[in-house]
Amino acid sequence: MKKVSVILMSLWLSIGANAFCGFYVAKADATLFNSKSQVILVRDGNRSVITMSNDFQGDARDFAMVVPVPVLLGKNDIRVVNSSLFDMLDSYSAPRMVEYWDAEPCQRYLEIEEYSLDMAMPASVDTRSLAMSKDEARYQVTIEAQYDIEEYDVLILSAKESSGLKNWLIDNGYKIPAQAEEVLQPYIKNGMKFFVVKVDMEVLSRQQSDYLRPLQIEFNSDRFMLPIRLGMANANGDQDMIVYAFTRQGRVECTNYRTVKLPTDRNIPKFIKDKGQFGEFYKDLFARAYEHEGRNSVFLEYAWNVTPNFGVKCDPCVGPPPMYQEFVAAGAKWIDPNNPWGSSIFFTRMHVRYSRDEFPQDLSFQVTPNMEHFQGRYIVTNPATGDMSCSNGQNYLYDLEMRRKREVDALTGWKNPRFASYIYEYSDGIHEERKNEGVPFIPFFPYGPLAGILLLGVTAGLIYTKRRMAKAT
Repeated sequence: MKKVSVILMSLWLSIGANAFCGFYVAKADATLFNSKSQVILVRDGNRSVITMSNDFQGDARDFAMVVPVPVLLGKNDIRVVNSSLFDMLDSYSAPRMVEYWDAEPCQRYLEIEEYSLDMAMPASVDTRSLAMSKDEARYQVTIEAQYDIEEYDVLILSAKESSGLKNWLIDNGYKIPAQAEEVLQPYIKNGMKFFVVKVDMEVLSRQQSDYLRPLQIEFNSDRFMLPIRLGMANANGDQDMIVYAFTRQGRVECTNYRTVKLPTDRNIPKFIKDKGQFGEFYKDLFARAYEHEGRNSVFLEYAWNVTPNFGVKCDPCVGPPPMYQEFVAAGAKWIDPNNPWGSSIFFTRMHVRYSRDEFPQDLSFQVTPNMEHFQGRYIVTNPATGDMSCSNGQNYLYDLEMRRKREVDALTGWKNPRFASYIYEYSDGIHEERKNEGVPFIPFFPYGPLAGILLLGVTAGLIYTKRRMAKAT
């Protein structure tokens, strides 16, 4: 069965262990999300470079991309890039799991640290002497330019009204959603052009590959935005988009929706690592944060100064950092090839889950002077295993039980009873006097504390019944 994970009517869309503060264990990359797209944004003054990753699957004849753009693009403003650029940026900036080990408390007890929740003018145009045909006049659509860009046939269109543009696209073999007309009209009203793409099957066949490489466009405009509404015309539900943004001086943030930090720097249950559940955990964490923030926020997943000579760029790193070649390929043309180490560059990763109901507007952005570093980072701490008979050891076991209770519920909403055996795994090592120091304690039972409470209740009932029966005789 054919799968089209993104109908591109929209704008899209060796693992390096580093022991600086822990050991990298796993990452939550873009592959976790099914209906997802990825885009690279580079902004320098009024200049934007946008690179769109295609995860189209199916017959390449069915591929169609329609992207609103604010200016008329020249042939030199459009290029094809290697998809490995997205793979590298995703791997490097993805939310990560890191591993630590508790110190032996009866040798040297260390206080367990609590982590807080941070709950230009266009290039010359090759018009190829395009004259408006009768059909174009009938549709009120104008072909402004036409280019061959490797395996892609590219048109730049302008239109007077949305129904004409929709009918022109359909009649010229572009497969677009039935609901496209209503979302095309606002772009036409704003005088935007349309970057329209199909695949040249002859060129693609010579490449001996069905793989469609990412497309990159470049233009000057005071508008710093991503048009996401076209992508909603064919959507059956929520869609995820990962945005990798590069600037000279600081973070990129959304201006018409809130940009919020993803919950980070929290302890998470050890079984997430042991059972390979970090992907499941992160999807649940993101879904909970998405609901908590009102289903209409843009989430910050990574922000860091990645200037080559800056030093540490993550804690820990889950992949090699971008280098000069990757920055240039993404469109950061301010980097001096003779002195790349002296060029400032800041990397922002944002994650947005959007729908027609919650995101009625396209995403607008701004470059900020904010240079604060941030990363999605989740901590697995392995328990100490030595002698626990000393006072520090007893305090450690009690604190471990409390810590594990918080771990299983703090970020995902996973309920405690399901994980009772994990929470109370070491609780039977706590001495009775420590349990009874004014702190309620539920004893450990093989099936968890709830089973223990039921068992105590049943036992008390049996004793009471036996005494009544003895009195009666």
